[in-house]
Amino acid sequence: MKVGVISDVHANRVALDAVLDDMPAVDALLSAGDVVGYNPWPAECVAELRRRDVPSVMGNHDRAVASGTAFRFNSMARAGVEHARDELSDDHLAWLADRPDSLRALDGRVRVVHGHPEDPDRYTYPKDFSPDLLGDETVLVVGHTHVQHHEVYDEGVVMNPGSVGQPRDGDPRAAYAVLDLGDLSVTEHRVEYDVEAVQAAVQDAGLPDRIGLRLADGR
Repeated sequence: MKVGVISDVHANRVALDAVLDDMPAVDALLSAGDVVGYNPWPAECVAELRRRDVPSVMGNHDRAVASGTAFRFNSMARAGVEHARDELSDDHLAWLADRPDSLRALDGRVRVVHGHPEDPDRYTYPKDFSPDLLGDETVLVVGHTHVQHHEVYDEGVVMNPGSVGQPRDGDPRAAYAVLDLGDLSVTEHRVEYDVEAVQAAVQDAGLPDRIGLRLADGR
Protein backbone atom coordinates (compact mmCIF):
# COMPACT_ATOMS: atom_id res chain seq x y z
CA MET A 1 0.00 0.00 0.00
CA LYS A 2 1.39 3.38 -1.01
CA VAL A 3 0.59 6.53 0.95
CA GLY A 4 1.17 10.11 -0.17
CA VAL A 5 2.32 12.23 2.76
CA ILE A 6 2.25 16.02 2.82
CA SER A 7 2.73 18.73 5.44
CA ASP A 8 2.91 22.48 5.91
CA VAL A 9 0.95 23.50 2.83
CA HIS A 10 0.64 26.96 4.35
CA ALA A 11 -2.04 28.24 2.00
CA ASN A 12 0.20 27.89 -1.06
CA ARG A 13 -2.31 26.70 -3.64
CA VAL A 14 0.20 26.82 -6.52
CA ALA A 15 2.62 24.53 -4.70
CA LEU A 16 -0.18 22.21 -3.55
CA ASP A 17 -1.48 21.84 -7.10
CA ALA A 18 2.04 21.07 -8.32
CA VAL A 19 2.51 18.40 -5.65
CA LEU A 20 -0.84 16.73 -6.30
CA ASP A 21 -0.20 16.75 -10.05
CA ASP A 22 3.30 15.29 -9.60
CA MET A 23 2.41 12.64 -7.03
CA PRO A 24 2.38 9.08 -8.38
CA ALA A 25 -0.67 6.89 -7.84
CA VAL A 26 -1.23 6.30 -4.13
CA ASP A 27 -3.85 4.45 -2.11
CA ALA A 28 -4.22 7.14 0.55
CA LEU A 29 -3.15 10.66 1.48
CA LEU A 30 -2.15 11.99 4.90
CA SER A 31 -1.33 15.52 6.09
CA ALA A 32 0.84 16.51 9.04
CA GLY A 33 -0.87 19.87 9.48
CA ASP A 34 -0.50 23.60 8.92
CA VAL A 35 -2.79 23.72 5.93
CA VAL A 36 -3.10 27.49 6.38
CA GLY A 37 -0.86 30.42 7.31
CA TYR A 38 1.59 32.69 5.49
CA ASN A 39 0.41 32.44 1.88
CA PRO A 40 -2.64 33.87 0.05
CA TRP A 41 -4.95 30.86 -0.50
CA PRO A 42 -6.11 29.35 2.79
CA ALA A 43 -9.68 28.71 1.64
CA GLU A 44 -8.62 26.95 -1.55
CA CYS A 45 -6.16 24.71 0.28
CA VAL A 46 -8.63 23.76 3.00
CA ALA A 47 -11.25 23.06 0.33
CA GLU A 48 -8.88 20.80 -1.61
CA LEU A 49 -7.98 18.67 1.40
CA ARG A 50 -11.63 18.44 2.36
CA ARG A 51 -12.61 17.49 -1.18
CA ARG A 52 -10.08 14.67 -1.11
CA ASP A 53 -11.04 13.74 2.47
CA VAL A 54 -7.39 13.88 3.57
CA PRO A 55 -6.88 13.06 7.25
CA SER A 56 -4.88 15.94 8.75
CA VAL A 57 -3.67 16.90 12.20
CA MET A 58 -3.77 20.43 13.57
CA GLY A 59 -0.67 22.52 13.05
CA ASN A 60 0.20 25.56 15.15
CA HIS A 61 -0.95 27.94 12.40
CA ASP A 62 -4.18 25.97 11.99
CA ARG A 63 -4.77 26.32 15.72
CA ALA A 64 -4.01 30.04 15.69
CA VAL A 65 -6.44 30.64 12.86
CA ALA A 66 -9.17 28.46 14.36
CA SER A 67 -8.83 30.04 17.82
CA GLY A 68 -8.15 33.61 16.69
CA THR A 69 -4.87 33.84 18.58
CA ALA A 70 -1.37 34.38 17.21
CA PHE A 71 0.27 36.02 20.20
CA ARG A 72 3.61 34.20 19.93
CA PHE A 73 3.98 34.61 16.17
CA ASN A 74 6.31 36.98 14.34
CA SER A 75 4.85 39.65 12.07
CA MET A 76 4.86 37.44 8.95
CA ALA A 77 3.12 34.57 10.66
CA ARG A 78 0.64 36.89 12.35
CA ALA A 79 -0.24 38.50 9.03
CA GLY A 80 -0.90 35.07 7.53
CA VAL A 81 -3.18 34.16 10.42
CA GLU A 82 -5.15 37.38 10.09
CA HIS A 83 -5.44 36.92 6.33
CA ALA A 84 -6.69 33.36 6.77
CA ARG A 85 -9.34 34.40 9.28
CA ASP A 86 -10.56 37.00 6.80
CA GLU A 87 -10.66 34.49 3.94
CA LEU A 88 -12.07 31.36 5.58
CA SER A 89 -15.76 30.67 5.96
CA ASP A 90 -17.24 29.57 9.27
CA ASP A 91 -17.39 26.06 7.84
CA HIS A 92 -13.70 26.12 7.00
CA LEU A 93 -12.84 27.45 10.46
CA ALA A 94 -14.91 24.71 12.05
CA TRP A 95 -13.02 22.10 10.01
CA LEU A 96 -9.69 23.51 11.20
CA ALA A 97 -10.87 23.59 14.81
CA ASP A 98 -11.85 19.93 14.56
CA ARG A 99 -8.38 18.71 13.57
CA PRO A 100 -6.76 16.48 16.21
CA ASP A 101 -3.25 16.91 17.59
CA SER A 102 -2.54 13.28 16.71
CA LEU A 103 -4.18 10.71 14.50
CA ARG A 104 -3.83 7.03 13.78
CA ALA A 105 -4.32 5.80 10.24
CA LEU A 106 -4.14 2.62 8.21
CA ASP A 107 -5.10 0.18 10.95
CA GLY A 108 -3.01 2.08 13.48
CA ARG A 109 0.24 1.40 11.65
CA VAL A 110 0.84 5.11 11.01
CA ARG A 111 0.71 7.88 13.58
CA VAL A 112 0.67 11.50 12.39
CA VAL A 113 1.57 14.50 14.56
CA HIS A 114 2.59 18.02 13.66
CA GLY A 115 5.59 18.64 15.89
CA HIS A 116 6.48 15.85 18.31
CA PRO A 117 4.59 12.84 19.73
CA GLU A 118 4.59 14.43 23.20
CA ASP A 119 4.16 18.09 22.20
CA PRO A 120 2.42 19.27 19.01
CA ASP A 121 4.41 22.51 18.96
CA ARG A 122 7.89 21.07 19.55
CA TYR A 123 10.23 21.09 16.55
CA THR A 124 11.60 17.64 15.74
CA TYR A 125 14.56 18.14 13.42
CA PRO A 126 16.39 15.32 11.62
CA LYS A 127 19.04 15.31 14.37
CA ASP A 128 16.27 14.49 16.83
CA PHE A 129 14.99 11.47 14.91
CA SER A 130 15.39 8.19 16.76
CA PRO A 131 13.46 4.95 17.29
CA ASP A 132 12.61 6.26 20.77
CA LEU A 133 10.04 8.53 19.10
CA LEU A 134 8.03 5.48 18.03
CA GLY A 135 5.29 4.03 20.17
CA ASP A 136 3.33 1.01 19.05
CA GLU A 137 2.99 2.46 15.55
CA THR A 138 5.19 1.31 12.66
CA VAL A 139 5.54 4.75 11.09
CA LEU A 140 5.63 8.17 12.75
CA VAL A 141 4.99 11.21 10.54
CA VAL A 142 5.99 14.66 11.76
CA GLY A 143 5.98 18.10 10.14
CA HIS A 144 6.50 21.61 11.55
CA THR A 145 10.23 22.03 10.75
CA HIS A 146 9.69 22.26 6.96
CA VAL A 147 12.77 20.03 6.58
CA GLN A 148 12.39 16.88 4.50
CA HIS A 149 13.99 13.77 6.03
CA HIS A 150 13.33 10.17 6.99
CA GLU A 151 15.03 7.39 8.90
CA VAL A 152 14.35 3.66 8.79
CA TYR A 153 15.05 1.72 11.99
CA ASP A 154 14.52 -1.89 13.02
CA GLU A 155 11.58 -0.59 15.08
CA GLY A 156 9.98 1.35 12.22
CA VAL A 157 10.13 4.63 10.29
CA VAL A 158 10.27 8.26 11.39
CA MET A 159 9.63 10.69 8.56
CA ASN A 160 8.99 14.32 7.71
CA PRO A 161 7.71 14.80 4.15
CA GLY A 162 8.94 18.39 4.10
CA SER A 163 6.86 21.45 3.38
CA VAL A 164 4.60 21.80 0.37
CA GLY A 165 4.18 25.54 0.65
CA GLN A 166 7.26 26.92 2.38
CA PRO A 167 10.35 24.66 2.35
CA ARG A 168 13.13 25.63 4.76
CA ASP A 169 15.85 23.15 3.88
CA GLY A 170 17.54 25.22 1.19
CA ASP A 171 15.59 23.65 -1.68
CA PRO A 172 12.77 25.92 -2.89
CA ARG A 173 10.89 23.14 -4.65
CA ALA A 174 7.68 21.90 -3.05
CA ALA A 175 8.24 18.77 -0.97
CA TYR A 176 6.26 15.61 -0.33
CA ALA A 177 6.93 11.93 0.26
CA VAL A 178 5.47 8.55 -0.64
CA LEU A 179 5.44 5.84 2.00
CA ASP A 180 5.26 2.19 0.93
CA LEU A 181 3.75 0.25 3.81
CA GLY A 182 4.62 -3.02 2.11
CA ASP A 183 8.38 -2.73 2.49
CA LEU A 184 8.47 0.31 4.81
CA SER A 185 10.34 2.42 2.29
CA VAL A 186 10.04 6.18 1.86
CA THR A 187 10.61 8.05 -1.40
CA GLU A 188 11.20 11.77 -1.01
CA HIS A 189 10.00 13.99 -3.85
CA ARG A 190 10.54 17.62 -4.88
CA VAL A 191 8.66 19.46 -7.60
CA GLU A 192 9.13 22.92 -9.08
CA TYR A 193 6.24 25.38 -9.09
CA ASP A 194 5.66 28.98 -10.13
CA VAL A 195 7.22 30.83 -7.22
CA GLU A 196 6.92 34.17 -9.00
CA ALA A 197 3.15 33.73 -9.29
CA VAL A 198 2.96 33.18 -5.54
CA GLN A 199 5.15 36.21 -4.86
CA ALA A 200 2.83 38.37 -6.98
CA ALA A 201 -0.22 37.00 -5.16
CA VAL A 202 1.41 37.73 -1.79
CA GLN A 203 1.78 41.37 -2.84
CA ASP A 204 -1.76 41.53 -4.22
CA ALA A 205 -3.11 40.18 -0.93
CA GLY A 206 -1.25 42.86 1.04
CA LEU A 207 0.84 40.29 2.89
CA PRO A 208 4.46 41.05 3.90
CA ASP A 209 6.80 40.82 0.91
CA ARG A 210 9.18 38.62 2.88
CA ILE A 211 6.61 35.79 2.80
CA GLY A 212 7.02 35.57 -0.96
CA LEU A 213 10.69 36.45 -1.19
CA ARG A 214 11.82 33.64 1.09
CA LEU A 215 10.17 31.06 -1.17
CA ALA A 216 12.84 31.56 -3.82
CA ASP A 217 15.56 30.50 -1.37
CA GLY A 218 13.78 27.68 0.40
CA ARG A 219 14.45 29.34 3.76
